[in-house]
Amino acid sequence: MQINGFQKLTLLDFPGKVACIVFTPGCNFRCPFCHNASLVTHIDGERIEEEEILSYLKKRQGLLDGVVVTGGEPTLQGDLADFLGKVKALGYAVKLDTNGTSPEKLKTLVEKGLVDYVAMDIKNTAAKYPVTAGCGSAVLGKVEESIDFLLADTVDYEFRTTVTAELHTPQDIGDIAKRIKGAKRYFLQNFIDSGDIVSPGNTPVTPQVMAEMVKTAQDLVGSASAR
Repeated sequence: MQINGFQKLTLLDFPGKVACIVFTPGCNFRCPFCHNASLVTHIDGERIEEEEILSYLKKRQGLLDGVVVTGGEPTLQGDLADFLGKVKALGYAVKLDTNGTSPEKLKTLVEKGLVDYVAMDIKNTAAKYPVTAGCGSAVLGKVEESIDFLLADTVDYEFRTTVTAELHTPQDIGDIAKRIKGAKRYFLQNFIDSGDIVSPGNTPVTPQVMAEMVKTAQDLVGSASAR
């Protein structure tokens, strides 16, 4: 599997786990606020060999609990299942970050017991997906399928939305919350300019607007909160 980044320790990215993060390159979205632009647009960057990651995991058995696989979009990797199988064989829990555009692969990974927790981004309302993520109706149908799969509670999960002042309103968040009503967890993340974003021009929402967004979401998804 192509790996272009590796963070050896995180206490924040896998709920309840001490974990590391594996970053895969490439994405089929072009969200302007994406903070991993170099991974999204430069798929031929410096590569880290699988064996380096697996060797680290072998040495950290008993010290680390989990592995987060993020991107980019990890489900674009053809040998993702093979890599996750090796990680699971070492006794680690796996969290997968995804944009939901590969529901068939997502279902297969879960059914094979290769993923323990899924964090799925919901970029915006259906009407605003084209401008927010740069995708058409066919891809949006895949996203909807992934949402429904996670709502069925086959695997532990969370939904999350990164919000910007230019692309999101409290009403948009309300519409998203209606779509995922009853979900286990829904997190709103305010945009932060990491210095490695896909396109300039977006800004964070004010604390007041974020509070309104969270309140709007909580009326439909009780576990909604800002992260």
